[in-house]
Amino acid sequence: MAYTTINKPSEYFNTKLYTGNGSYGHSITGVGFQPDLVWIKSRSNADNHNVFDVVRGTDKGLRTNTEDAEFTSVNLLHSFDSDGFTVDDHTPINRNGGTHVAWNWKANGSGVSNTDGSITSTVSVNTTAGFSIVNWTGTTNATIGHGLGQKPSMVITKTKNNIAPWLVWHKGLTGGNEQDRYIILNTTDGQNTYSGYWGTGVFTSTVFGVSLNSLNNNLGDMIAYCFAEKKGFSKFGSYTGNGNADGTFVYTGFKPAFVIHKRTDTTAYSWLMHDNKRPDYNSTDLILHANLSDAEQGGYGMDLLSNGFKHRVTAGSTNASGGTYIYMAFAEQPLVGTNNIPATAR
Repeated sequence: MAYTTINKPSEYFNTKLYTGNGSYGHSITGVGFQPDLVWIKSRSNADNHNVFDVVRGTDKGLRTNTEDAEFTSVNLLHSFDSDGFTVDDHTPINRNGGTHVAWNWKANGSGVSNTDGSITSTVSVNTTAGFSIVNWTGTTNATIGHGLGQKPSMVITKTKNNIAPWLVWHKGLTGGNEQDRYIILNTTDGQNTYSGYWGTGVFTSTVFGVSLNSLNNNLGDMIAYCFAEKKGFSKFGSYTGNGNADGTFVYTGFKPAFVIHKRTDTTAYSWLMHDNKRPDYNSTDLILHANLSDAEQGGYGMDLLSNGFKHRVTAGSTNASGGTYIYMAFAEQPLVGTNNIPATAR
């Protein structure tokens, strides 16, 4: 029996490793599709994260490890291509001789108008993969159409033209009403709760709410990356650490290609990023931090299994006894596709 309608997850999400050459027009191929969101980080050097999407355009970048406003340059991402992307000579994404990783998602081109919310948004959405890029101009407390056709499991927002934090709503956050819960991508802070932080609108199959703060800031231009859970392809949830090298097993229902996780019950712990390309065998102990510019680090062992992931360390950032964590994960291979062939461990 088929477990998912997505037999080949790499048609919607894929990780690509490459070496920079410091030159204008460096073509990166092998992604497998034309990406609409490209998140790039230097592995070898302490350079900022750089995020590009097709709705904002190739010459506009955001950095997940800072509160910086959007920056514009002709030397950033040169183009989104049919099998990848082309970078120019911006050092953090094309350092000569430096190693880089790019995480790529497929939405649906430059976007269309969406009037589901009280503010009209521009939405590029892939309902098959449960991913949308949403752009709007803030006013007051409002609702924003996301185009997913189902309730999102995670929403990441940023004010583009102001210095402001990256604000995240995630289905695994707890306490208070769901529109009160948030966590910040660019810091080590744990979960926060504030009444009506996401406005008075709830998260639904058509809209999410925003309030007059960093979510909808003073007529600011806003961007959101919205994710809905798709069986056999993506999973968003929480787990409790066990403080053991034979660590907590987290069931996803697929062989993971990419996992981000964050401790939420206390402060001082970063967002950790694992993928199946660094290195391409278990245990995947090489990590990058979404909230830091640090180069790649080792010593954070995680097994990517046929149906989930399992921690192999006891660090407070990943698997402390009784620690609470949220995660987002995307598949390398579904547990069982329409060909009825089961996934195997790495």
